[in-house]
Amino acid sequence: MEERDYTLIIDKSGSMSTPDQAGGRSRWETAQESTLALARKCEQFDPDGITVYVFSSRFKRYDNVTSSKVAQIFQENDPAGTTNLTGVLQDATNRYFERKAAGQTKANGEIIIVVTDGEPDDRKGVMKAIIEASRRMDRDEELGITMIQVGADATATRFLKALDDELQGAGAKFDICDTVTMDDMADMSLAEVLLNAIND
Repeated sequence: MEERDYTLIIDKSGSMSTPDQAGGRSRWETAQESTLALARKCEQFDPDGITVYVFSSRFKRYDNVTSSKVAQIFQENDPAGTTNLTGVLQDATNRYFERKAAGQTKANGEIIIVVTDGEPDDRKGVMKAIIEASRRMDRDEELGITMIQVGADATATRFLKALDDELQGAGAKFDICDTVTMDDMADMSLAEVLLNAIND
């Protein structure tokens, strides 16, 4: 985990307000708890904090997020809008390569974790963004994208699984995408799944 940067991308589309999580909480509330757990864990290794994006139709980026800043992000944002995952993924991957070119990335690269509950607005755009990022990489380990699905939308599950399994066949240079669905989580909380993703 050391010598690595972490970016967390959180879906704030309207369906994230659905109260179908443990204890009757919404997906958005669960995402907040999990973000806090992730920020605390990453702080142990990287005092600069993590990069957090929230996105629906548009996205907003927060840099150097420490555990003390997480509550503020969730207060400033409410679930509404659509799921424009393409735009936010392009921004996150472009920023990684800009920092790499400037010699500002860590030795073990970066992990981008996406927490989402539905199918993105533009499936092809998401696939293209990931394939293009893979083609700019020099080695397999430098950049990883983990998609974590909250909620049980079957079309979203199929799409996210395709990102995991089919992108190399579609021209990706490396297999950089992992997907974790509700079924994969079994009895784990979202926070545990996030921590697993960064320990992997």
